[in-house]
Amino acid sequence: MSLPVVLNYLSAAVARAWTAFILILVFATIPFPCRGETGVLTNAWSFVIGPACYSSPAIAEDGTIYFGVFNGDFRAFRPDGSPKWVFHGDREIKSSPAVGADGTIYFGSRGRKLYALGPDGTKKWEFKTGAWVDCSPALAKDGTIYFGSWDKDFYALNPDGSQQWRFPTGGEIVSSPAIGVEGTVYFGSHDRRFYALVPAGRKAWEYVSGGPIISSPAIDRDGTLYFTSVDGFFYALLPSGSLKWKLKTGGVTESSPVIGEDGTIYVGVNTALWAISPDGKKKWEQSSGAALIEVAPLALDDDTVCFVSRLGMLINLGAPNQFNWSYYQNWYGCVSPAVGRDGRIYTMANIVGTGILLCALETEVRLAKSPWPKFRGDAQATGRCKATAP
Repeated sequence: MSLPVVLNYLSAAVARAWTAFILILVFATIPFPCRGETGVLTNAWSFVIGPACYSSPAIAEDGTIYFGVFNGDFRAFRPDGSPKWVFHGDREIKSSPAVGADGTIYFGSRGRKLYALGPDGTKKWEFKTGAWVDCSPALAKDGTIYFGSWDKDFYALNPDGSQQWRFPTGGEIVSSPAIGVEGTVYFGSHDRRFYALVPAGRKAWEYVSGGPIISSPAIDRDGTLYFTSVDGFFYALLPSGSLKWKLKTGGVTESSPVIGEDGTIYVGVNTALWAISPDGKKKWEQSSGAALIEVAPLALDDDTVCFVSRLGMLINLGAPNQFNWSYYQNWYGCVSPAVGRDGRIYTMANIVGTGILLCALETEVRLAKSPWPKFRGDAQATGRCKATAP
């Protein structure tokens, strides 16, 4: 057995040994009551990836797990936890990847580029923009790749990497686009506007909010568009661009909404998880203590939801203070979790002095059968709303 593999096994063992002890300390600092038994998940496997990671995993049809690392590496892992390959990029990667129907993987980097890699890790092409590409690309049914850049422009590329068109906005774009069933592309900008573009690149409409839009939209079955703005409101727009409702939350974090099987919308609002009804009423909230929730929750098919805060506690619950299980990530809550077809939840944890780990957690749940159950909509993170739920 090679030294790197041995070290990874040892790191995973240390992580499991410390989890129970750390959980006792951490739960003692969270100001909410835990009613009933709360299970603690353990790793099916984990692997040390080293530096910080802000890229949420995408899962290909064959179960391969893809994500970027902040040192510029882009990594692929097999479902059994063994490394498949590493692509060495030129700058930090915050963008989460999207996996196309042919297995091509697309992601942005702070080298001002969007990359396309083959399933074997070879670079197909790269496209240079004028600034960082932190947002995650969306993939249309015809293969068009949509994404925004800190250069304030929104791009559409052909599958071969050539530019179809470019749409200028008045602010930096970190909001990842969402594609409606009919092909309209939706995204927000730092210029306070939420845009709808037709596939040819023409603006269909825009909606002006009261502040920069840094979260990514979710699309409901009827075409309703959900997003937040740092003006402290949660918005619901009709496909025509008119306001359906808005709800004052006071939230300013980057957490993006997801949709549960019963239509409930979940989103992080500063230090709490909010559940919102489809008609714009707050159903309940769950405190995370004093730690911000900056990433999207994960809706599951057992009518529960997972969320993680900067404290690093990944929690699964079905109602306020009704916790099913938890997993301590040791003050690391920068990545929205993903779940595979086998029920394994993939997330990132931290071991002080060792670095960040990719962790696979054993559960018996699957992705909720809703139009937008997770960050970027589906397991492949295509950012495309399907006619039927996954």
